[in-house]
Amino acid sequence: MTNPTPVRADVSRRQILQKILAGTIVGVATQAGMGLNFPQRSYAKSGLSPEAALRQLIAGNQRMASNQPTSIAQDLVILREHTVDNQEPFAGVLACADSRIPVELIFDQTIGHIFVTRVAGNMVTPEIIASLEYGVAVLGIKVLLVLGHRGCGAVKAAMNANAAPGQISALYQHLQPAVERSGGDIGKAIEANARVQADLLRTSSPVIRDAIKAGELKVEAAVYDLATGKVTVC
Repeated sequence: MTNPTPVRADVSRRQILQKILAGTIVGVATQAGMGLNFPQRSYAKSGLSPEAALRQLIAGNQRMASNQPTSIAQDLVILREHTVDNQEPFAGVLACADSRIPVELIFDQTIGHIFVTRVAGNMVTPEIIASLEYGVAVLGIKVLLVLGHRGCGAVKAAMNANAAPGQISALYQHLQPAVERSGGDIGKAIEANARVQADLLRTSSPVIRDAIKAGELKVEAAVYDLATGKVTVC
């Protein structure tokens, strides 16, 4: 595999992300196992519109928050057999790596329903975009939800900018735009970060942008409340 073209340090994050499909940074998607030549799209068989897909996510969260889940009653053996050779998720979620954010449980969904990517601070990186582009271009997911959460340690750390071991502080630069919009309020920073990352998804990827323009996809931001279990679109 040829080495990717070096990227100047002064190139903005959004420019870097926009170069992915332009072929300038070909190694990113390849390393993610996707490549840049997507196979023919296999649309999710749910037949949901983007709006209906979002409603289905929120309805599932309402069931879970009210302690009335239905997904646990489904036969997992049958579900595993059905999804061995093919997956047909109706939604994609970019969530924080926090262990308190079990995405499928939060939305009362089961095997094969949600295409999930997770990283501290639920932030958009080239690798995250490559993964979600696969969900859009190949799997035909109808909604992408960037899910922040109350008490996010990554956002707190970025606000305080404290020294941290290893590469933890590398997160700060990606979360700084939200911190600058927060006025020092952690709750506002978490909401702002979800919106900032959703906007990056909408604008940095031609695959995602074109799907939105065609009416095939919605990209939204939301925040999960650890105490109540409720998800609020913001």
